[in-house]
Amino acid sequence: MTPKAANLGDARPKADWIRHRERGSTALLRIMAFVSLHLGRTASRIPLYGIAIYFFLFAPSARRHSRRYLRLALGRRPGARDRFRQVLSFATTIHDRVYLMNEQFAIFNITLQGENLLLAHRDSGRGALLMGAHMGSFEVMHSLGRRRGGLEVAMAMYEENARKINATLAAINPHLKSDIVSLGRIDAMLNIAERLRQGAFVGVLGDRTLGREPVQAVTLLGERAYLPTGPMRAAAILRCPVFFMAGLYRGRNNYHVVFEPVADFSSTPAAARNIAVHAAIERYAAVLDQYCRSDPHNWFNFYDFWRTPVGVLRA
Repeated sequence: MTPKAANLGDARPKADWIRHRERGSTALLRIMAFVSLHLGRTASRIPLYGIAIYFFLFAPSARRHSRRYLRLALGRRPGARDRFRQVLSFATTIHDRVYLMNEQFAIFNITLQGENLLLAHRDSGRGALLMGAHMGSFEVMHSLGRRRGGLEVAMAMYEENARKINATLAAINPHLKSDIVSLGRIDAMLNIAERLRQGAFVGVLGDRTLGREPVQAVTLLGERAYLPTGPMRAAAILRCPVFFMAGLYRGRNNYHVVFEPVADFSSTPAAARNIAVHAAIERYAAVLDQYCRSDPHNWFNFYDFWRTPVGVLRA
C-alpha cells in the first residue's frame, strides 16, 4: 500500500518530544567533563549507574514509553534489566561525548560497516546526506570526520538544538571547532548545498517531527509510525545521495558505526520526485527497523513515538 503524506496542522502545535526534552545544564557538563578527563573513563562511569537508577525510578512517562518500545523491538515483554540497560546505554553515550569531543578515540573500540561505500563516494568528489535517528551515539558518528583525514562531516539541525550543541561543545572542549548548519533559516538550504558542492557529508536526523510539518505513515516494528518528509524531500531537491547512519553502542567501550545506502536522487526528474521520496522514506524506515531489532537498547526516543497524530490530513 502506498504511504500517504499528512500535515499535522494546528491541532498538534508541538510534537511530544519537544515537551519532554532531555535534561541537563552547561554547568553540569563542565563538571562532568572535568571529572571524566581527570579520573578516566572507568572511574567516572561509576556515577552513571546512580544517574541511570534515578531516571529509571523517577521518570514514569519515559519508563512507560520505553516498555512499549522494547516490547516491540524484543518481541517479548521486557524485564527491568532490559529497561535499565536502555537508560544506562543512553547515559553512557552522553558520558562518552567528553572523550570523543576531546579526540581521545584510542580508548574506544570503534568498528565501521559500510565505510568503503562512504569513502568511494567521497573520492567521487560529491557530497551526500547522512540520515540518522535518535539512536546510539550522535558524537561517535560526528567524530568520524575528525578521525578520518579528508572526510568532512557537518551536522544540520534546528537553530535551538544548534545552540544547545554549541553550548555543549564549549562546555566540554572550548577549542573544538563546530560545523553545524542551522535549519529553519532562509539560507539553510543554500549552506547545505554549498557544503555538498564542496564534497562534504551533511548529517541530519530523520525520525522526529516538530509537529507542524508533512509526515509519511510507515510501519516500524510492526506498528504505524509517522516520519517527517522534510529531510528526504530536501535531499531530492538538492539531488544528492542519502546514506543511513548510526553509531551503535555495544557495551563496555565498543561502538559500531553503520552506513547503508538509502536513496540517490542525483538523476531523479522533478516529475518523479514525490514517488522517489516516498520510496526512500520507506527504505529509511526499514533500515531503522532492522537496527532497532539488532541493537534494541540504542533507541533514545523516550516518548510516545507511535502515537497517532491528532488532526492528520491525508493527501
